[in-house]
Amino acid sequence: MTCNPVLPGLDTLVENCLAPVAGKTVALVTNHTAKTVNGNAILDVFINTQAVQVACLLTPEHGLTGKDDCPITDGYDPLTGIRVISLYGPRVAPEAADLYGVDLIVYDIQDAGCRFYTYISTLLACMKSAAVHGVPMLVLDRPNPIGGLLTEGPLPDPDLLSFTACHPIPLRHGLTVGELAQLYNAELNLGVDLAVEPVRCLQRSMWWSDTQLPWTNPSPNLRSPAQALLYPGVALCEFTNLSVGRGTDTPFQIIGAPWLDGRVLARALNSNPTGVAAIPVKFIPTVNKYHGEQCGGVMFEILDRSVVHPVRLGLSVAQALLVHNPNEWIPEGLMTLLANRSVYEEVVNLKSLTEIEAAWQPSLSNFEERMAPHLLYH
Repeated sequence: MTCNPVLPGLDTLVENCLAPVAGKTVALVTNHTAKTVNGNAILDVFINTQAVQVACLLTPEHGLTGKDDCPITDGYDPLTGIRVISLYGPRVAPEAADLYGVDLIVYDIQDAGCRFYTYISTLLACMKSAAVHGVPMLVLDRPNPIGGLLTEGPLPDPDLLSFTACHPIPLRHGLTVGELAQLYNAELNLGVDLAVEPVRCLQRSMWWSDTQLPWTNPSPNLRSPAQALLYPGVALCEFTNLSVGRGTDTPFQIIGAPWLDGRVLARALNSNPTGVAAIPVKFIPTVNKYHGEQCGGVMFEILDRSVVHPVRLGLSVAQALLVHNPNEWIPEGLMTLLANRSVYEEVVNLKSLTEIEAAWQPSLSNFEERMAPHLLYH
């Protein structure tokens, strides 16, 4: 029997007449992605029903509208006058004054399924604040847009945990934010009074297209489910001297540099099929790295998403550049998001990717055992 339709936690909350939040004063951790399937923003839902008092809006990277690409200052929502508190910049979590009189912290933000996508770091920071200040927390769950069957990549070194590696999880973590919240709470012994409103009819095997939910760009440069799938690997190169397509129509689906011959790179990548075809292109970024300069590079076309391993693809790019552009490409920036010294050394020493993946498999298998008790979907 088929379960239809897939409904995010916000929609099931509405169906339940907002019972878990009715009559409460809430701090709402959110952005533009928190909408019902009919396009109603969570703030409008809460205000229009007059069932919930919103004390403040807590926003992650890219701000309330999801359009900002820089640290954001505090302000006020122009339509409601509600205070907007930025959690991306000097402050990453709500403080005691922000939570004064608040009965409940509600989190509703669409994640991308990647460790260094900072919305899940904001989730953890808010949970830690909830624990310190004794405020319960409700997570309105949403699907992982790149599916829940596969995990991939190394875990970060313990001393390299950061805002882009906030917990020991792999680059492609395979969890929803609700599942992650439960894992954080248990593994860090936070003791948060946590509730999760699950996604109705979600299955781990579902890709975004399977959910039939409308796509909203979760951030300015993540514009399609295809780009989301490529992101955990392609973005690893972002802090090197390689453009990952910011300033083009297809960020994270195109890479290049003025010194790069896309034909050579495409030939190297296509010799090791990964469910992705690399097509030589030339492009001129309008902003960010190499803006206004012509870059040679490749465009990635997904041929079979079921066999795409984005981390392997990203490391394949790195090794191809090390072989064909040893004097131009500077690999050290890989460590910024990779956050694993041994894998970095193996990559730059051109160890085979099969051996590299085999080396991180025990820690990945251990993570899959750790995540099992917290899974909400099967």
